[in-house]
Amino acid sequence: MAANSGWKSSMNLGDGHRMTPQRREVYEVLMENQDHPTATEVFMRVKERMPAISLATVYNCLDTLSGAGFIIQVNVDREPSRYCGNLSPHGHFHCEDCGTILDVRLKEGVQASGTVTLPRGAVAERFEVAVRGHCPECVRKRKPEVTKSS
Repeated sequence: MAANSGWKSSMNLGDGHRMTPQRREVYEVLMENQDHPTATEVFMRVKERMPAISLATVYNCLDTLSGAGFIIQVNVDREPSRYCGNLSPHGHFHCEDCGTILDVRLKEGVQASGTVTLPRGAVAERFEVAVRGHCPECVRKRKPEVTKSS
């Protein structure tokens, strides 16, 4: 689903940045799949559409789009950053086996930031929910094979 494919190159992203054709392609690649790709994975997908694009340009596009609030940069420990086009309130589930990152919906009406007590005088600017475990596919693979005895 190529969201906002009617955007014009002159569209302003804020801070003086415009929606260039390269930024639009990077954005559309992220919106087509909610699989939280790395910059290199985004580059490989965009390169199919824009063969002349460089990895540096993709990094710059991702930086600009995340800075403008069009996408979210997801960081998992010391792994490469991943990128998410889902701007609705949600968390991320990290599979410890295969490394998959899945979106996790927050319960309706629950404010995630209300689940913690901040130190006196502290002000939260952002609240991120990260859950770790094993994705459904890895759980299925871990189950012992059931053998039928005749």
